[in-house]
Amino acid sequence: MTAVNESRYVPVPPGISGERADAGLAKLLGLSRAAAAEMLQQGLVTQNGKTIGKSDKLVVDAMLSIEMPEIKNRLEIHPDHVEGFGIIFQDDDIVVVDKPAGVAAHPSVGWDGPTVPGALLALGIQISTSGAAERQGIVQRLDVGTSGLMVLAKSEVAYSRLKQAFRDRAVHKIYHAIIQGHPDPSAGTFDAPIGRHPKAEFKFAVMQDGKPSVTHYKTLEAFRSATLVEVNLETGRTHQIRVHFSAFKHPLAGDTMYGADPTLATKLGLDRQWLHAVELSFTHPTSGEVVTFHSEYTPELVRALEVLRG
Repeated sequence: MTAVNESRYVPVPPGISGERADAGLAKLLGLSRAAAAEMLQQGLVTQNGKTIGKSDKLVVDAMLSIEMPEIKNRLEIHPDHVEGFGIIFQDDDIVVVDKPAGVAAHPSVGWDGPTVPGALLALGIQISTSGAAERQGIVQRLDVGTSGLMVLAKSEVAYSRLKQAFRDRAVHKIYHAIIQGHPDPSAGTFDAPIGRHPKAEFKFAVMQDGKPSVTHYKTLEAFRSATLVEVNLETGRTHQIRVHFSAFKHPLAGDTMYGADPTLATKLGLDRQWLHAVELSFTHPTSGEVVTFHSEYTPELVRALEVLRG
């Protein structure tokens, strides 16, 4: 019999409601479908107190009890495409993760890959149950194709206070990005409202009736056809950095969704935007101390930078 840790409890989010248990559990936990099916076959998952099989349907808001395998077994079912996911810091109130590209901030309709809450759950780390079912414990988000630092709440008080800190713009967020061309001036601010793109469902754009959006930037290093910039987000709109630089004719390298040159992306070996959350600083929600965390570039970003420097 497989040895297990204590059960983890999580409600079924709308994004996986109605799906087969093996498919939904794989999305929720960031596992392969085969690994999720194995857990179900071993009777490690119940829905509203009833053990379910791999072909049973998941019901929205039903409570799942998941007995996670021991660490040694967990490593066997940990998917290769979540490689690089790391824990920077955790205590009773918060967990700061280093998110690789290809991992979603939370489960959502149409997303079949791994998620940050799922990856944490697979490591035995429980986050706060505050918030919408599919976004419990989530106080900030990173795009699937963006890597770097992300903080989540583990306690209810941390969730409330961190959400307020982000609303109050009291969280210091620093990103590094490689943009096409050379910005003029070399340092400045984009102050342009962002809203949903009128014609593309998953895109955003600078819109007159959009939400206020402010992005500060400065040049760190210039290359022949691109520039490494440091970005300080004053607001936190979806795709904000990508939209602002694209709107001002300097799309992020590799970000073909927002107009980047696919030839340059191929040359740099990029299949996503060159964007990394390098620094996160905020007042700890319970200790009151200012805490600051840093993240190094991922290997694919380092390789692209070396190509530009070479």
